[in-house]
Amino acid sequence: MALSLEEANKVVQATIAKARELNIKVSVAVCDPGGRLVAFSRMDGTIWASVYGSQGKAATSAGFGRASGELQDRADHPTIRAIIAADGGRMIPGQGAVPIIRNGVVEGACGVGGGTGQEDEVCAKAGVAAL
Repeated sequence: MALSLEEANKVVQATIAKARELNIKVSVAVCDPGGRLVAFSRMDGTIWASVYGSQGKAATSAGFGRASGELQDRADHPTIRAIIAADGGRMIPGQGAVPIIRNGVVEGACGVGGGTGQEDEVCAKAGVAAL
């Protein structure tokens, strides 16, 4: 079953609720398995760069089927660099996104930008847990 807009918006809302709990301002992007945006929101007062960070981390998580932070240490590996380049350079292998996996199938990912990498990942996990 594909990730629906209703489900993606549920992930966004749960992610924002967690960010409020942590007293941080974030952007949150939910993408499909190909890294294409399904739902997005930016909290008031969030830094502008978080828009790109959240989407880039989500695309990375969906594309590799794992938390984007797991690729951080290997970001300079030729294979990772080649995949990022082939995708147009939009992927960001930094902490802050987790995949949405159901029945062993990657259905997308939730990426967050605006806090520390750790805070972003905590928020993304809370969003995905809402499903």
